[in-house]
Formats: sequence, C-alpha cells, structure tokens
Amino acid sequence: MAALIAYFSRAGENYFSGALRTVQVGNTELVAKTLAELTGAELFKIEMAAPYAQGYNECIEEARADQRRDARPELRACPENLDAYDTIYLGYPNYWGTMPMAVFTFLERYDFTGKTIHPFCTHEGSGLGHSEKDIRRLCPGAKVEAGLAIQGGHAKEARKALENWIHK
Repeated sequence: MAALIAYFSRAGENYFSGALRTVQVGNTELVAKTLAELTGAELFKIEMAAPYAQGYNECIEEARADQRRDARPELRACPENLDAYDTIYLGYPNYWGTMPMAVFTFLERYDFTGKTIHPFCTHEGSGLGHSEKDIRRLCPGAKVEAGLAIQGGHAKEARKALENWIHK
C-alpha cells in the first residue's frame, strides 16, 4: 500500500531563533517535500478554509484563541478517504506543545485503525511537546511511531535527519 504525507505549514512572517522573517514556503512544508523525495509518498497539505493572518503576532493570537476554545477550524479540502494508505507521515509546526487545531480537525475526520502514523514537527526549541500523546488519543486504532522534531530554522538541512528517521 501507499504512504501519504499530510502536513500543515504556514508561510508568511515566522519566528526563527529570536527574530521574525517572512518566508514564501513554511518550514514544515520544506520538510514534507524533502520527505516526499525520500519516500515517494504522496503529499497532502492541510489548509484552513479561513487561514490565520500573515503577520506572526496576529497569527499566534488567532491560533492561541483556537487552542483555548478547542476549536476545529474548517479545512479547505480533504481526501475523500484514506483507504489507499497504510502509512501516514503527519507534519505540523509545534503550537504551544501540540499540533495546530487544523491538524486536530484532519485527524478527527478519519478512522486510522490499522494505519501507522509517523509524526514530524518543526519547532524553535519546544520539540514534539505532547503532540504524540494527542495523536494517540485522537487515533486510538493507529500505531503511532516515535516522531521527529526538526528545528524550523534548519528545515532546509533536514535531509540527513529524515533519512535516519525513516530507516529506523
């Protein structure tokens, strides 16, 4: 069976090691595309129907408000089903110790029973947080493997870390 890389990523103004910088492609998307090159897995970008603001400070306020109210933002599109995939690579930036709420929306949409989920996240110092535990809770029938955390500022150089991770 095939593998799918489902990921949430945000371009625009982002935080990098203490400074704000505008990027055309988000860190998690950079990692997801490298992972696709290494695995041949199909890519699916998880996108909100009403995206967060482009400015970093506005974005984090909107995202924090969604997390506080345990929101499930509407997604722009979703695969009809995931029946063709037995392996799911799930990518996201770490938002306050877990995944963005749009990833919660995506995970709650499907039954992952019998599938293997490989989580990976980008972060600026907080690692995976408790996201692996959240994935296990949301996908009780799935096998959730140990995730990979990549510092966002090093997303362009993630190939070696990804190679090591997928060959474990």
